[in-house]
Amino acid sequence: QVHLVESGGGLVQAGGSLRLSCAASGLTFSLYAMGWFRQAPGKEREFVATLSWNGISTSYAGSLKGRFTISRDNAKNTVYLQMNSLKPEDTAVYYCAASRFGNIPRGDIDYWGQGTQVTVSS
Repeated sequence: QVHLVESGGGLVQAGGSLRLSCAASGLTFSLYAMGWFRQAPGKEREFVATLSWNGISTSYAGSLKGRFTISRDNAKNTVYLQMNSLKPEDTAVYYCAASRFGNIPRGDIDYWGQGTQVTVSS
């Protein structure tokens, strides 16, 4: 059974940083592209970032590029999201996602994590 478990969320002041982690089990992690999505209250889930299986190719939502960085450690079966210069509008539940062959930005996801709350205070 596949599990994606996010951690690292919490409360941070505007301008601060957080690093989210997503530990994967039950799948051959190095074969999967990984991604992060987020869902703010009252809004639809939106794409944040994605990273290819080998960590070479990345893609970000346009508004987040430069502040957020996605990375992975295949030896630890973990994907990370470094978030800097956080803003109150970054407040959301952040979800980890895995896809073997699908287009992650389009939401073609094989597995989802349960989410971790990020709250940015002004």
